[in-house]
Amino acid sequence: MAQYLLIESRDPFEFADTTYMYDMAGDLSKNGNNVTLFLIQNGVFCARQNVKNNPVTSLRQKAPGVRVEADDFSLRERGISTEGLESGITVSNVDNLVDRLVDSDTKIVWH
Repeated sequence: MAQYLLIESRDPFEFADTTYMYDMAGDLSKNGNNVTLFLIQNGVFCARQNVKNNPVTSLRQKAPGVRVEADDFSLRERGISTEGLESGITVSNVDNLVDRLVDSDTKIVWH
């Protein structure tokens, strides 16, 4: 089993190519890998509750084993409260992200 860290920085409602990251996260998880999807910058817009056609909601339904995290600074900068996050999303920070980036056992994809 491999360890994957997928980092999404783009707003899925502005860029259609972001669906690739959500699909990849689901596929990797279904194949038995340990997957974390880290939402940062405008990627956190889909972390909100009650968003129509939310790719995070779809991912959580298709591949509940994917860990989804949202950067606390990005959330604050966009006025998104942690109480208003989609169920199952963990608030994290760049310090935790950097720790994972230097882990030689983790495969990283940044979009």
